[in-house]
Amino acid sequence: MPRATFTDADFLAAACALAAKRGPAAVTVESVTARLKAPTGSFYYRFASRDVLLGELWLATARAFQEGFIAAIATGDGLAAALHTPIWVRAHLNLNEARVFLLHHRDDFVQGAWPAVLRRGVAEQARRVDDCIARFARDRFGSARAPALRRARFVLADVPIAAVRPHLRRGEKPSPDVDTLIRETYEALVSQAAPSTNTVLARTISGAASERNRWRRRSAQSLD
Repeated sequence: MPRATFTDADFLAAACALAAKRGPAAVTVESVTARLKAPTGSFYYRFASRDVLLGELWLATARAFQEGFIAAIATGDGLAAALHTPIWVRAHLNLNEARVFLLHHRDDFVQGAWPAVLRRGVAEQARRVDDCIARFARDRFGSARAPALRRARFVLADVPIAAVRPHLRRGEKPSPDVDTLIRETYEALVSQAAPSTNTVLARTISGAASERNRWRRRSAQSLD
């Protein structure tokens, strides 16, 4: 009988299934190889350690999630970015990736410092998210300082993730009312926001033009 062959994707899928069911701590070299009926040597041929396997799993899932979020922010559609979370969750035929990414913190996946081979990718992932949050804060709240950033992160990430987590814990896809709650929260907070930077600039230019016109009229009247 020919020996079974395994790919990186096989090990990542096995780790994802184990982490989704019992949490990242349940993922060990032994549990992954047992699930696949793979030799330990096959694992170490592809991954230097358990932390590298789980780190790659988290990073790949984070990047997959981010694409739609970043695209929505790039078009200036903050509501679409907020609604991306439940939409992304529903798009998965099973909820393993969503449960792994949204029910656990990044640092749950490694023991100690992140493996050196993954640190650049993790830093880049964090930077892209932070840039999106800052862009939205400037556009909608007129500032990228701490209070505006907290409000932006709350409406774009904290609320959507909190809204889908109970469903993920029950192993079910988010119900339609989750979208309604996210939309209502977004509209309530953003509608109370300060004008965007562009709006403030437009008002400043308009005010300056009005003042200039008044000065010209007064000058003309004094010459008469």
